[in-house]
Amino acid sequence: MTQNVAVLYGGISAEREVSLSSGGQVIVALREAGFHVTPIDVGEDLGAVIHALTHPRPDVVFNALHGRFGEDGCIQGVLDWLGLPYTHSGLRASALAMDKAAAKAVFRSAGLPVVQDRLVTREELEAADPLPLPYVVKPVNEGSSVGVHILMAGDNRRAEIARNWRYGAHAMAETYVPGRELTVGVMGDRALAVTDILADAGTFYDYDSKYAADGSRHVLPAQMHPDAYAQALDIALRAHQALGCRGASRADLRYDDTTGEPGRLVLLEVNTQPGLTPTSLLPEQAAHCGIPFGALCAWMVREARYGA
Repeated sequence: MTQNVAVLYGGISAEREVSLSSGGQVIVALREAGFHVTPIDVGEDLGAVIHALTHPRPDVVFNALHGRFGEDGCIQGVLDWLGLPYTHSGLRASALAMDKAAAKAVFRSAGLPVVQDRLVTREELEAADPLPLPYVVKPVNEGSSVGVHILMAGDNRRAEIARNWRYGAHAMAETYVPGRELTVGVMGDRALAVTDILADAGTFYDYDSKYAADGSRHVLPAQMHPDAYAQALDIALRAHQALGCRGASRADLRYDDTTGEPGRLVLLEVNTQPGLTPTSLLPEQAAHCGIPFGALCAWMVREARYGA
């Protein structure tokens, strides 16, 4: 029997355009795979979203939302309330992963490698360096590297960044790790591969590098010491499990090989709603493992659940 799948995309976060791109790809892929697909462009009217999800009720909801309200547990709670199975992680894991401070506490308790960090108010950031330079300033609850700044020795942007901060009352400062940007996709109980990301559109793997055409180059599989490669796979899977994720996730790491290999791996964060755009990393890794995009999306539908 043909399954009816509602695809939630768009949303009201800073990542709306990313979600529209992900959702558009997913809609085409699921239709080609034989599913009956109902696209739902999510806006500010939650009542309209609930009406679209219940008239008629789909068999499965494909969550292609990114950012706040889409991957922080909000829409997951609505779908749990409605009793609709949905793709990706549940409410608890989504909320934990999106809150970088809470996620780091979970990672530390699981013995995963993380760097020193500190939560600061805008006023504290404007007044003084929260950590020794170099360090990174990032929002506590955003994705896609929105609002991320790297402050190196001699950088005088701190006060300006604080005055223009618009991502909540607090910012997270964490010690900067030199070296390479790595990412590892996870599907269920399997870590897929390690990608080495070379950012061309920015000084690091920022929003433009992630989503602009030719914004970055992906070396897949990453060329690195085999022990470190295996460790990166292990860290990503353990982080997925520690947060209680389900379906697919993607772990972002730094690899400090500046003094030789094998270098030091540090876990930055886990994304419970990895991008599914034409330039996204999870579909690329899945394809590398012999899983085409349509099969990846169909697998996500099969793995759909509701509840934590």
